Amino acid sequence: MNKPPARKPRSQRPPGQAATPPPRVDAARKGALRLLAGVGQGLSLSDQPTALARLDPAERARGQRLALAVLRNIDRADALLVPLLSRKPRPEVLDALRLGVVELLELGEAPHGVVNAVVDLVRGMGPKGCAAAGMVNAVLRKVAGQSEAWAALPPEMMPDWLRDPVIAAWGEDVALAIETAHQQGAPLDMTAQPGRTAPGEKLPSGSYRLREAGQISALPGFAEGDWWVQDAAAAMAVRLLDPQPGEYVLDICAAPGGKTLQIAAAGAQVTAVDLSAARLARLHENLTRCRLSAEVVVGDALQFTPDRAPDAILLDAPCSATGTIRRHPDLPLIRDGSALAGLTALQAQLIDHALSLLAPGGRLVFATCSLLPVEGEDQLAAALQRHPGLSVLPVDLPGIAPDWLTAQGGLRLRPDHWPDLGGMDGFFIAGLRKPLAPR
Repeated sequence: MNKPPARKPRSQRPPGQAATPPPRVDAARKGALRLLAGVGQGLSLSDQPTALARLDPAERARGQRLALAVLRNIDRADALLVPLLSRKPRPEVLDALRLGVVELLELGEAPHGVVNAVVDLVRGMGPKGCAAAGMVNAVLRKVAGQSEAWAALPPEMMPDWLRDPVIAAWGEDVALAIETAHQQGAPLDMTAQPGRTAPGEKLPSGSYRLREAGQISALPGFAEGDWWVQDAAAAMAVRLLDPQPGEYVLDICAAPGGKTLQIAAAGAQVTAVDLSAARLARLHENLTRCRLSAEVVVGDALQFTPDRAPDAILLDAPCSATGTIRRHPDLPLIRDGSALAGLTALQAQLIDHALSLLAPGGRLVFATCSLLPVEGEDQLAAALQRHPGLSVLPVDLPGIAPDWLTAQGGLRLRPDHWPDLGGMDGFFIAGLRKPLAPR
């Protein structure tokens, strides 16, 4: 008689030994690692809407903050990690180590909790993660005692394609000051409707600022539509345009719509044009919340012609967005400057098209959220050369330092401006007046 096959033992552990518990899952940290992995594949944080989608609001916000903190310190973290590693770990393990370093040394979290949490994350990465868990534990325990070395590290450097032209324009000291501002991140800025206020301190330019915002929708005045989120530097473009009640104003490349809201709140009739319906969705939401009205058009600005000539046009042109690195630290990791030629050509086309639409004697404000002169100062010089008779609008705005004005009358804003107040985004803004029609 054949014997039945022997059953496999349910466990290979010795009798009486407890099973190894599964690794604890920290949803926010795991979400942060998903975002970092996406950036490693060339995706921006905004291109990854599903990475944190399953988290509750508090954990989603924490995951986002952790990812941003790592991206602002990624090279600094590597500077401490490389001497402690015999070989480069797998990308997901390296990101976990970077997260641990930043939590320990930048965010000041308790070492025991951080090390255990990161080790659990790595153990949850499968067999190869389990094999790396011991190394991760040992490395992070060594890193935890390097607070002085961390404090001595320089701020995260801009990539050469950006840093070199910044140095050429303003020098090495300014480049370092900009990098320091990037390292500090960005506070929450708000623009209030006329006659209303927003939370936080009022800035010299008229915007409002909160250093620590928390949940935006829970702030006083949000539900009432008293204000909207908008960086203080971005808000200066419409203040230079100075829209008047009853004027017809065209906002070209309008999304996400902060400037459209400013124009509408000033009492002007505004048409907002942008190619992206998805990005214009936020404008629709804010118009409703703030009880403001605007015509919103989804379409190519170069192909758009309004029914009548605008009195004024706001052109916030597509650009490298290099002025927004303090709030988008993923940008230097996913861009290499190769798109600049196409962007500058498009900016020139948009300026020419806007001027062709503008009523004689009308005003055009051109703006880019860029640190690069090729997208700012050089564009102004070229436009003045292409269009004889154009004049530059004088900049007479509150909160502006005289040395922020360029030789041709443009306004150059940089992240290192207002260092005691928390900085601002990098912008170039210039106002142009179209000549009157010949009699």
